Amino acid sequence: MISQIWAVYWSATGNTKKTALAIAGRLAEELKCHLEALDFTLPADRQSPLSFHSGDLVLFAVPTYAGKVPNKILPYIQENVHGNGALAVPVVTFGNRSFDNSLAELAFWLEKNGFHPIAAGAFAGRHAFTDKLAFGRPNQEDEEEMKDFAQKAARKIKGSSQIPKAVSVPGDPDAPYYIPKRLDGQPAKFLKSRPKTDRDRCIQCRACARSCPMGAIDENNTSEVPGTCIKCQRCIRLCPKGAKYFDDEDFLSHVAMLEKNFTDRKENEIFL
Repeated sequence: MISQIWAVYWSATGNTKKTALAIAGRLAEELKCHLEALDFTLPADRQSPLSFHSGDLVLFAVPTYAGKVPNKILPYIQENVHGNGALAVPVVTFGNRSFDNSLAELAFWLEKNGFHPIAAGAFAGRHAFTDKLAFGRPNQEDEEEMKDFAQKAARKIKGSSQIPKAVSVPGDPDAPYYIPKRLDGQPAKFLKSRPKTDRDRCIQCRACARSCPMGAIDENNTSEVPGTCIKCQRCIRLCPKGAKYFDDEDFLSHVAMLEKNFTDRKENEIFL
């Protein structure tokens, strides 16, 4: 039934990419199919629609932002990703707080766009804002769980002579976004915050501008961020000189709140 495996992902800091490729790789091994990856993280990769067909199995992965699919990426998924009868395995990653309703939202839109979601999973990874939450994850233990999940999903596919039973995913795809909190429990308002640049460290390599998933950073003057910043931290992680940083008080207070309340290990969850 399946002739092609696809690993499709949006991954600002690399956790989602690692997770997607680990699961899709094992699916390809189990189902003895060719694997191909599609990364739609950068703006240039979102210029054309993604279309699949009934012989495909699509591992579709995104991170959790404020408890849902990143709101600036969701429209591309809604309008430009077409299943045409393909099977799908929706997967989300989350930074050790909660995946809330992100998996339910992703599964809903994939099904609405012509996919048949047959398995789903939520996997923890280092939080984009701080290395004090799930640092080092996904680790070897997580990768073993990913591979085990892939084996179970493959068995479900091989055990069905027709389209496998649709997976049931908990959560509400229409739920509102999680409201970030400050350390004092009040709402943290950092929607308009932008990364700052330490000019003494910056060497104008332009890695931040070229890698920004929103194309928000001015390539001719990387200290300027005229576009929409989604706080993904990609520019922070990729800067070779550590010249990028956030100094917004509400943002830093929210990070401190996360570090105080969400350091205990969160488990991965799978649904078949």
